[in-house]
Amino acid sequence: MNSGTFKHFAAAIGATAIWGTFSVPLRNLKGYPPNEILNYRLFIALIITWIIILLFRRDKIQKDYFYLKSLNRKSRTKLLGLICLAGIFLTGNWISFLYAVNHVSLKSAAFGYLVCPLITAMGGFFILREQLSTVKLTSIGIALIGVLLLAHGSLMDVMWSIFIATTYTSYLLLQRMILKLDKLNVLGMQLILSTLIFLPLSRYHFGAFPPPVEPHFWINILIVAILFTVIPLFLVSYSLIGIPSSTLGIIVYLNPIIAFSVAFIYFEEEINGDQLFAYMLLLLSIIIFNWDSINKFLNKNSDKTDILTPQTN
Repeated sequence: MNSGTFKHFAAAIGATAIWGTFSVPLRNLKGYPPNEILNYRLFIALIITWIIILLFRRDKIQKDYFYLKSLNRKSRTKLLGLICLAGIFLTGNWISFLYAVNHVSLKSAAFGYLVCPLITAMGGFFILREQLSTVKLTSIGIALIGVLLLAHGSLMDVMWSIFIATTYTSYLLLQRMILKLDKLNVLGMQLILSTLIFLPLSRYHFGAFPPPVEPHFWINILIVAILFTVIPLFLVSYSLIGIPSSTLGIIVYLNPIIAFSVAFIYFEEEINGDQLFAYMLLLLSIIIFNWDSINKFLNKNSDKTDILTPQTN
């Protein structure tokens, strides 16, 4: 694993680890309606992203503008279409997750993100033609066993889980296809599109509501918008520059593992043996899927240690 790939690998792990602790700020906001949280999360994330872009990344805007201008009309339309389509799938993922939480079941919403890595890995194989070795296919099989152990619910729950997973997988696969544009600029455009789509739907479906005035709410929304939205979405986009979407898909399994650990250690929720075994299988699948990269990295560090160690006669 070279230094460039390691940075992208670390970005994927960082984004997933951040999302794994998402329950902490959300628990602080449990007294507020989920749709209200999502509205302000999206709106604040949009403002923060464009403040950063306009103040510190104007050169990136100019570079992207000239790159788009250099493309022929067909290529430019295709690239902008990919950006918009990825933004639509990201918005669809947020809306479907919110609907599942409010109107289907919390289990179906959570289970969607357990199915997502499997669909992402297989989507990378069939759509992007990313190669999967026998070892990697074995790791996917192990992950599938772990997911099935955690799967309990009605057909409706399963269908919503698959839909949630498919929207996020589609977003990841499309992000992988968006090349040569600054990832933060792309995210900024997608957040504009998400806002234009979501806010009218939110007002129509949930009704208008006055903004909260409690400082506690706005502090946690800022944390959610910056630390749990802008940063991990940027890290995910950045990671896809250097690693296959199938690899990212399996790394996403760190999310439920960390979330499970937070629930057990931080919130002191009860667990049973089946759950513990299932999550251990998910962790094992991550290690097996990425074993070649991990082994190369460890061997590289070992070689460096040998070189730096003084030799004695």
